Amino acid sequence: MESIRQFAQNADKFIGEEDLKYKLEKGAKLRVKLGVDPTRPDLTFGHMVVFNKLRQFQDMGHQAVLIIGDYTACIGDPSGRSALRPVLTPEEVDQNAKTYLSQAFKILDESRTEVHYNSEWFGKMSFGDLLELSRKMTVARMLERDDFAKRYASKTPISIVEFLYPLIQGYDSVMIESDVELGGTDQLFNNLVGRDLQLQAGFERGQAVLTMPLLVGLDGVKKMSKSYGNYIAFNDTPRDMFGKIMSIGDDTMWKYYQYLLLYTPETIARLKTEHPMECKKNLAKLLLTKFFGVDCANAEAENFEKVFSKRELPDEMPEFEYDALIGDAQPTLVNIMAQTKLFPSKAEIKRLVEQGGVKMDSQKVSDAMAKISKPEKPIVIQAGKRIFFRLK
Repeated sequence: MESIRQFAQNADKFIGEEDLKYKLEKGAKLRVKLGVDPTRPDLTFGHMVVFNKLRQFQDMGHQAVLIIGDYTACIGDPSGRSALRPVLTPEEVDQNAKTYLSQAFKILDESRTEVHYNSEWFGKMSFGDLLELSRKMTVARMLERDDFAKRYASKTPISIVEFLYPLIQGYDSVMIESDVELGGTDQLFNNLVGRDLQLQAGFERGQAVLTMPLLVGLDGVKKMSKSYGNYIAFNDTPRDMFGKIMSIGDDTMWKYYQYLLLYTPETIARLKTEHPMECKKNLAKLLLTKFFGVDCANAEAENFEKVFSKRELPDEMPEFEYDALIGDAQPTLVNIMAQTKLFPSKAEIKRLVEQGGVKMDSQKVSDAMAKISKPEKPIVIQAGKRIFFRLK
């Protein structure tokens, strides 16, 4: 069946294929679930892999069901963790959740997306209801999870609330009656719990489980994660997004073509005959077009060419007044750069200076504590490959 083959594109695991065939033969419109926990305010290109798959289902006429895990986020998904996650407050979760939908609809068709917060049902649950749900899972089954088994063997603490996480995520599938659940490879156990709970609840067929590979980050080694600092966020500026894409290695580039743009292996094989730099520029333009439109993508490509190939200054850059930046602080380079708010920390600024990555009017600066006098005319400070600002 053609649609089944399309479902499996790029998938790592596909469990329950026969159940889906049975439903499709009966003419069912599938309910396809994806849950996201708003533990941080930004979605990254790592999320885009599963969002692309959900959009594929939408385009084939099926119903996308997006779960914002405001309850599960307060627990913290233990998948792939070797220690307890820090606990988020309900206020932090709520603030993060507000940004998720606007970002998600950069990929998904909003008009064809059903949205739920799992507080809709868990907020009404009694303690007795929770005890009843807990009876549906054994400790032995929970310890089949690789991460739990390793933590148990090494005597690393596992809280009871972490044991509850897969049950709570799985119960979402009962409540929204999903036919398919999507997730990364680290979600396989959690998604299978949803399938089991549906069968225990009397569903004729449990949900199919379709897991997608975890996207490698900018370093080309670890999975993309804000924790590792190797990510591209949906909310990055066009300039940052373009620059980050251009920084990836060639091997990583082909994974992005496959998982973010859904290029087939055959198409990628043909691309590999072309110059890698041109392929990377094309990748950056195509991805920026998804988020910002073709005009913005073309403008950033031209700017990149100007700055990195022709070694010219970008057309636009932020400007700062010397007196406004200095205030009562010492007029050192690190203080000036920190006050622009263009850098995550003074430590990062010092690291850039030590590595020779900071220039003033094209001249490298080797001392982060160097005192900077009020300039008689504007000067341009460059940090790394992508950050430029003018000091007046």
